[in-house]
Parts: sequence; structure tokens; C-alpha cells
Amino acid sequence: MTEQELIEGCKKENRTAQKALYDQYASLMFSICLRYVKNRADAEDVMIEGFYKIMSKINQYSGQGSFEGWMRRVMVNEALMFLRKNSNFKMMVEVDQADRPTVAKIEHELAAQDILKLLDKLPTGYRTVFNLYVIEGLKHREIADELGISINTSKSQLILAKKRLREMIRYQESSGVRSIE
Repeated sequence: MTEQELIEGCKKENRTAQKALYDQYASLMFSICLRYVKNRADAEDVMIEGFYKIMSKINQYSGQGSFEGWMRRVMVNEALMFLRKNSNFKMMVEVDQADRPTVAKIEHELAAQDILKLLDKLPTGYRTVFNLYVIEGLKHREIADELGISINTSKSQLILAKKRLREMIRYQESSGVRSIE
């Protein structure tokens, strides 16, 4: 089935099309959820909720832009809703209390796979803001609105995430660790 046939089948609530859509995109959508929600079981729950939303709101997909991109956005929104319910983003450090980085941007220093492995080791707030800003391309105002935090908190979380990532890299380099596990 083509993507358009899957979409049309899902709009008609065809179970075969829905299963095919799930089978085709489940691993990608799970990896997106896992970037935000560390616990695999919680990430699976978020993904299932996301697929439920995709199937029940598929008529809202206008056909403009990438269908995969639309589904990614649904999954990110589900992950953020989960984090808002289970994390306290309001207890984060404000930007005036954080050190400003002076070294080159961390995202240019590592391969994408290495960054993703290191992200798993970051606290929820750092990881979430880093994902939204660096990987999803949102602006601090959008992140603040999504998470219900101030713009300065979003900025500080990104600064602190990069600082923590830099520290982890330096530790690995000084200890002679070759790969990030």
C-alpha cells in the first residue's frame, strides 16, 4: 500500500490499513517517544496514545506537508503531555543562575547517534528542552508555551543540557572511553 492508500484506508477506519500504518511507522514513532520519555514502558504507552490520536484524528491531516512529519508532531505532543503530567518543569533553574557556554556548540561535536545515547543520561527537563530545540527545531517561546515554563527556563535548560553533555564528553575522553554506552 502507498502512503496515500494507507491514509485513505485509515480515514475509512479500515483495520488492515490501520495495522499496516502502525507496522510501517511504529519503530520510528517509538524512537521519537523514547527520546523524551526514558522509561521504555512509558514510551510505549505514549506511542500507543499517539497512534490512537493519529487514527482518531486522521481526518485533520490536510495533506499539506509530510504525513510522517504530522505523525511525529502528534507523538512529540503526546510525550510532552506525559512529561507535563509526570514532571515538574517549574522547578528548573533560571538562566541568570546558569553558566553560559563558551565552547563550540555541542551538537556539532558529536555524531547524532552519540548525542542520542548521551541524552538518555540527562535529567528530564534538560533532555526535553534539548530535544525540542536542537532536534525538533522549536524556538524558546514555542518550548515555553508547550511546557508551561518561562522562556528563560527553556534557555537555561538548554544551556545546562549542553554543559552536562560537554562534561560527559570530557569525562569519556579523559577516561579513554571510546564509545558512548
